Amino acid sequence: MTKVIGLISGTSVDGIDAAFVEITGRELDLKVELLAGATYPYPPELREKILALCAGEAISMAELAEIDDAIAYAFAQAAQNIQIGHPPASLIGSHGQTVYHRPPQGTGVKQKDSSLGYTLQLGRGALIAHVTGITTVSNFRVADIAIGGHGAPLVPRVDAYLLSHPQEARCIQNIGGIGNVAYIPPRRDNWLEKMRGWDTGPGNSLLDLAVEHLTNGAKTYDENGQLAAIGTPCQPLVEQWLGQDYFQLPPPKSTGRELFGVAYLQQCLQDAEAYQLSPADIMATLTELTAASIVHSYRIFLPQLPDRVLLCGGGSRNLYLKQRLQSLLPSVPVTTTDEAGVSADFKEAIAFAVLAYWRQLGIPGNLPSATGAPKEVLLGEIY
Repeated sequence: MTKVIGLISGTSVDGIDAAFVEITGRELDLKVELLAGATYPYPPELREKILALCAGEAISMAELAEIDDAIAYAFAQAAQNIQIGHPPASLIGSHGQTVYHRPPQGTGVKQKDSSLGYTLQLGRGALIAHVTGITTVSNFRVADIAIGGHGAPLVPRVDAYLLSHPQEARCIQNIGGIGNVAYIPPRRDNWLEKMRGWDTGPGNSLLDLAVEHLTNGAKTYDENGQLAAIGTPCQPLVEQWLGQDYFQLPPPKSTGRELFGVAYLQQCLQDAEAYQLSPADIMATLTELTAASIVHSYRIFLPQLPDRVLLCGGGSRNLYLKQRLQSLLPSVPVTTTDEAGVSADFKEAIAFAVLAYWRQLGIPGNLPSATGAPKEVLLGEIY
C-alpha cells in the first residue's frame, strides 16, 4: 500500500483539488481508496493573475517566476492540509496549473517553426518537494508532447483500470473548464487498444466567464445551472457555434482557454445580439453548446454510442447541464463516476496520484490512442 496525494487545478482556475489516496496493485489489479478529498481556493489576487495570464496578458519573466512560486506554495500547502489527521503520504503527484497549451501542428493551430505541441504548467514540483519534504512527481504532459503527442488528455489510461466494465462500453466525461472524454469499450478482446480519448471542447470555461460578465462579477459560476434553467436555448446559435473548426477535427485533439476563452465568449455574445436574448437565455444557450458539443463528438467520432456515460468534474454538479446531456442522449443513462465507486469531485486529482505512483513503478501513463503519441512513455519528472 502506498499513500499518495494527487493535486490539480484545472482550466476553471477555481482552486486546487487535493486527493489523499491509498493505492495497491499495478494496472488490472489497481485499487484506489480515497482517504480524504478537498478543494483549496486560490487567494483571489493569485487567481486573477492566473486568469489574466491564461487570457494572454503580457508579463515580465520576474512576474512569471513570482506566479510560479506562489502556485507551488499553494499546492504545497494543499498537500500539507489534506494529510492532517492521517499518516503521512510518501508521494505527491502534482499536475500544476496549466497557463498555456498549444496542440501539435496539423490540429488547427498555425505554428512557424515546430511540429511539436507546447504546454506550460506552473507550480514547480521541485519547490513542492522542498516545502513538503515528500517526493513529488510533476510536469506530466511534456514527455508525451516530446514524442509528438498532445500531452492531453492524460486521464484515460487511469480511467481504463478504475472504471472499465466487462460488458458495458462507457464514456467517462470530465467537465472541467474544458471537457474531455475517455471511451472505454467492454473489458475484453484487446479493449485497451480500442480505447479513445480527446478534449470535447468547452466545459465550464464559457459558462463561468459568461456568468461573471452577466452578473458584473457577483457570481463566478452558475450553481446547479440555476440561471440557465430559467432561460431558453437559442438553437440557431448553437448550430452556428457547432460549425466551429475544432468540433469537426477528428481525434486525437486537445484544446484549452487559448481557444474557448475570453475572446471566444465575446464573439458568442456578439452573435447573440441579433436574437435579443436575456441573460438567462444566453446562459441556457452556452450550456446547450457544452452539452451539444459533447454529444456531437460522440456521434461523429465513436464507433457506437456508449452503454453508459459517467460524468465527473465540476460540471457533473450542474444539474441543468446534466439534464440537457440526458435529453440529448435519451437511450443512454447519464450518471456520475460516484456510482461506479470513484469520486466525481476528485477523480482528476486521484488520476494524477495514480500517474505519480505509476511513474515510480516505471509504468507508462499515457494512452497513445488518446494523446496521438506514437508510443507509451513514462510521464512526469521526479523531485
